Amino acid sequence: QPLRVVLLAQLATVGWLSAGSCAFEDNTCGYESDFAFLPWILNEEGHYISVDTSLGSQGEKAALSSPELYSEDWSCIRLIYQIATVSESSPDTTRLNLYLRLEGESLDHLLWTAKESSDSWLITSLDLKNSTKKYKIVLEGLLGEDNFASIAVFEIKITTGFCIECDFEENHLCGFMNRWNPNVNWFVGGGNVQNSQSVLPRDHKLNSELGHYMYVDSVYIKHFQEVAELVSPKTTTPMSGCLSFYYQLQQESGIVFTLYMRDITGFYEEIWKKTDSMMNVGWSLAEVDFNAPYYPMEIIFEVAFSSANGGYVALDDISFSPVYCSNQTELSFNAEEASCNFEENLCNFYQDKKDGPGWSRVKVRPNAYRAGDHTTGLENHVFQEKIWSVLETPRGVWTQAEITFKKPMPCKVVFVSWCKSFWDCGLVALDDISVSLGSCQAAEILPSIPGECTFERDECAFTQERRNRSSWHRRRGQTPTSYTGPKGDHTTGVGYYVYIEASNMLYGKKARLISKSLRGISGQLCLTFFYHMYGAGTGILNVYVKKLDDNKETLLWRRMGEQSITCLRGLIEYKCDKPHKIIFEAIRGMSIRSDIALDDIMFQAGPCKGKLELITILSLGIS
Repeated sequence: QPLRVVLLAQLATVGWLSAGSCAFEDNTCGYESDFAFLPWILNEEGHYISVDTSLGSQGEKAALSSPELYSEDWSCIRLIYQIATVSESSPDTTRLNLYLRLEGESLDHLLWTAKESSDSWLITSLDLKNSTKKYKIVLEGLLGEDNFASIAVFEIKITTGFCIECDFEENHLCGFMNRWNPNVNWFVGGGNVQNSQSVLPRDHKLNSELGHYMYVDSVYIKHFQEVAELVSPKTTTPMSGCLSFYYQLQQESGIVFTLYMRDITGFYEEIWKKTDSMMNVGWSLAEVDFNAPYYPMEIIFEVAFSSANGGYVALDDISFSPVYCSNQTELSFNAEEASCNFEENLCNFYQDKKDGPGWSRVKVRPNAYRAGDHTTGLENHVFQEKIWSVLETPRGVWTQAEITFKKPMPCKVVFVSWCKSFWDCGLVALDDISVSLGSCQAAEILPSIPGECTFERDECAFTQERRNRSSWHRRRGQTPTSYTGPKGDHTTGVGYYVYIEASNMLYGKKARLISKSLRGISGQLCLTFFYHMYGAGTGILNVYVKKLDDNKETLLWRRMGEQSITCLRGLIEYKCDKPHKIIFEAIRGMSIRSDIALDDIMFQAGPCKGKLELITILSLGIS
C-alpha cells in the first residue's frame, strides 16, 4: 500500500497544475491552515498533508483553505484522500468535509463529506458551477472519538470542464471506477498494455499506442450474461445536455452494451442501449440527452456477454455539452415556470373555466383564530369555496405533499377539488407550489442547505447554554398544553420544530438557542425564520447578535405577547463584518399558556426579499 501512494503522488507532479491544484510535494501551493484550529502538517518526504490525533484530542478539527480562486467556466474538483482509524465502533466518527466559501457570504456550502476508513487512498470528484464570484475551497478534518485517527490529502486537482468527462489519460481515470467482478471487468487499454488475448484497437483521442481507453473482454467469463460495470463519478449539481462517447464493439456472439443512470437510492434508469448485432469498423460516436437533478447521480456503462467468445467493447473520450444532442428538440426544464407562492399573482397558473366559483386569490389577515398563508403567515392567497375537504389532514395546519412523476411528453399539473356531496363542502387551501427535477424520495437523503435549519433531523449547528426542562425542545405535533403552541411544524405540517414548554418554566425564565459562528461580511445579511406565539399568557421572543471579539450582544428584533394562531415569518436585515453568533431568546410569560416555537431558520447573504416595513434593519457599527 505505501508503494501505491508514493507512485500516485509522483505521477501527479507531472505537468502543470492549475490554480487551486496541489500535489503537496514540497509546499502547500498557497493552502493555509486556520490557526484557530489544529494545524495540517506537510509530510517531510512530500506527497501528502495530514492531521491526526497526535496533534490534538478527540472532537477537535483542522481547517485548510485554498488561495482565492475565480473561474467563469464549469470546473471539476478531484480530491485524493485517506481516512485511517483504529476503533471498534464510535458513534462520533472521524470525517473529512469539503466546503465552498463564496465571496460575500457568511456561511460555507458543504459540497461533500466522507467518513469511511480505508487502508489506501480514495478519490472523489465534485462539480462546481460557473460563477462570477470569487471563492475558496475549505477542507475540514474532524477527529472523532476513535482511539487513533488520521486524515491525509494526497492531491487536489481543479480542472475546467465536467467531472463526468474523461479521455482516460490521467493516472486515476478521472474518478471512474470498475465495479469488481470475479470474471469480467473493465481494464485500461492502450499504452502498450497487453492484458487481453483479443486484438485491441488504438485509442480514439491520440490514435497511437501511447493513448489509453477502457475495455472489457469476454474471454474470462464463466457464466451466461456476466456483467461488467464502469461507474462514473457522481454528479453533484444539476446539469442537462448531451453526453457523448466513442466506442468499439467486436463480437462473435451477442453483446449487450447499455448506459444507465443510477440515483442515490439505487434506482436504475436506462438511457442508451446498443441493440444491433453489426460489428463496428473503427470508433463509433454515441450521443444521448442527459438530465441530472440536484442530488447525486452516477452513469454506469454496462456490458453483458453471452459467452466467452463474445468479443470485446472499448470505450473512450466521454464528454458533455450543456446543449442537448438533438439541438432544441427537447423542451428545457425551468422550475420557476411551474412554481408559485401566490404572493403577487397566480404566476403561470390559470383557471379552467368550469361551473362553480373557481379558485380565488385573496388576502386574509391572521389573528388568534384564523391562520395566514404558508409563505409568510400574513396572507392566505389561494383557496376554493365549496370543495371537498381532505379529512385526513389536521385542521388549521399547512401540510406538505410530495409527488414524484415522470412523463415522456410535455404536460401540465392540474389541481382539482370536489365537494364530498351537495350538502357537504369544506375548504381546501393551496400555497407554495414548488417543482424541481428529480425524485422527491432521493432528495430526502441530501445534506441540508447551508444556513438552513428545519429541525427535521436534529438541531443543526445550534447549541444551548444549558439543557434541562426549561430549555428549547425539539418536537413534532401539538404541544402538551392546550390553547397554546402550534399544531404542527411550518415545514411540512407533520415534521419537527423547537419550542419552550411554559408549564416546565417559572415566570420570566429564559431559554437561549445559539447559532454557530458566522463570518462577518461587508454587505448586508438576511435572517429569516418562522415563529409561533399563541396563548393568553405568551411572553417575549428576542433575537440578538453577539460579536465574538467583545462578547457584546445587540438586540435585533423583538415580539411580545400573543401574535397569531399560525406561524408568522420573521425577517431581520443587518450588517456585521466581524465573526458573530445569532441568539434566539424566549422568555416565559405569566401563565402556562405561553409556549413559543421556532422553525425554518435561514441565514442568507444580501438584503432580505420581502416587505421592508416588516423588517428590523440594523447596522452594527463596525469601527
